[in-house]
Amino acid sequence: MLKRIESQYTENLSVDQLAAEANMSVSAFHHNFKSVTSTSPLQYLKTYRLHKARMLMIHDGMKASAAAMQVGYESASQFSREFKRYFGMTPGEDAARIRTI
Repeated sequence: MLKRIESQYTENLSVDQLAAEANMSVSAFHHNFKSVTSTSPLQYLKTYRLHKARMLMIHDGMKASAAAMQVGYESASQFSREFKRYFGMTPGEDAARIRTI
């Protein structure tokens, strides 16, 4: 399932869908996933998307809103909130910090 999430992270993946593909109940899938990754399936997907978007902004010079859409976010403002919560700064602040290194 990790490969599935990592190869199709731009899609709207649900825990129900992933559990069904793994032939497990949602609760069993969630428990097994968390025992392997130490995080929930949706948190893993969110973190993976945030890192991918960050790489697009750093390496490709992509704007935050474009990177957000490319990795599967439907809302640039939601992306910015989650980015700040995870990395401790806004996408713009992070890009400016990286450019000064």
